[in-house]
Amino acid sequence: MNDATRIQVKSLDHVTIVVRDLAAARRFYVDALGMDEVARPAFSFAGQWFQAGPTLIHTILEYEGSGTAGLGGGANTRGHHFAFLVDDVIQAASSLEKLGIPFVSPPKLRPDGAAQLFIRDPDGHLVELTSPPN
Repeated sequence: MNDATRIQVKSLDHVTIVVRDLAAARRFYVDALGMDEVARPAFSFAGQWFQAGPTLIHTILEYEGSGTAGLGGGANTRGHHFAFLVDDVIQAASSLEKLGIPFVSPPKLRPDGAAQLFIRDPDGHLVELTSPPN
């Protein structure tokens, strides 16, 4: 692989899980594990964010657009996935296209201005690449 198509992943940005009970999730992540609850952008679906050192844990309340709580999630991007921080999602998308890797969801902006795209690994795990707001 040449440098023009190579993506340099920097870190794990966040882990998203679908839950059936936000209060129970908060008790576990904040009270039991000692994470801090942090502000969350005004998405159109219910959830909460927890800070775990440099990594965030995102919970989404199970609803028709989220996939099921626990394992699963289907093909949507609001279910179970893990995310990697990259410098530029648009540049990453170009590299992925050159490599023939299809998008589950092409690059788009979140409500807070960050860019994101979703792909699947060879085993079908949903992977997000994200870059911060400009």
